[in-house]
Amino acid sequence: MASRGARWAAGATAAVCMLLLLGPGAPGAGAPLTAQALPDRVATWNICNPCGGSGHDYGRATEIAAYAPQVIGLQEACVRDVEQIRDHLEEAYGLVYRVEYGSVLRNWNRCGGLPWRPGGYGQAILSAAPMTDRVSVEYPDGGSEDRGYLAVTTLVGGRPVRVFNTHLAERRQAQVRAGQVRVLAAEVARHDRAIVLGDFNAAPHAPELAPMWALATDTDPGCRPPAASADADAEACTATTDWNSKFDYVFLRGITPRTHHIGPSPHSDHHLLHTDLNRPR
Repeated sequence: MASRGARWAAGATAAVCMLLLLGPGAPGAGAPLTAQALPDRVATWNICNPCGGSGHDYGRATEIAAYAPQVIGLQEACVRDVEQIRDHLEEAYGLVYRVEYGSVLRNWNRCGGLPWRPGGYGQAILSAAPMTDRVSVEYPDGGSEDRGYLAVTTLVGGRPVRVFNTHLAERRQAQVRAGQVRVLAAEVARHDRAIVLGDFNAAPHAPELAPMWALATDTDPGCRPPAASADADAEACTATTDWNSKFDYVFLRGITPRTHHIGPSPHSDHHLLHTDLNRPR
């Protein structure tokens, strides 16, 4: 009997072939596999590490190419893996991305390399447009593992915007996350237009997310913290993980979303979340 990984790989290949055959009108298709990124589209994805296996980085590149975002933030990203993903996006699909890294630790077991020169692990941002003013910050308290955020300025929808990408402390470390959110929110508040991507490891109603909700809204229109609306309902939040929780967010400040899509992946225990943004009139 075929292994679960083999069945997933076969399913992913079939899905990509279907996208190619049906094109942009295919149900659930964010875009055809194309050599041009969509200028109004941003995405976030915890690509899962360790979630090894042959061909995973090529499969991840294929999934990204199916949606072709202008900007995507990756969490749990090894530099070597991202290099392979970026190379495959260009070589196989003609999608050319710049990349900035926000590594918070170097880990031989996770990311390979030589014992005295282990690979970098943390966040990465891929953008079809040039990026400037890169800032990589490690939180004062990472919890059980070093955590941080990466920020750049780039173009989305033809306009400059500050883009943040973060990965907060693990699920059972709410107090640590609260401190991390305060650090992140203080920086986001400095910008009138900002996009905050990431794995927050917390459900929308979690108290530690309150500073983010005070500054920005999530791209999921049915998903708000209970205090924000009498109609808010945690059940209305579309799950972004294999365990049916919403932990992944595209927070928008000074920008409004048009659509959003969440797609399960054979290559990670988190789903790839992308959103198309409205352009200002």
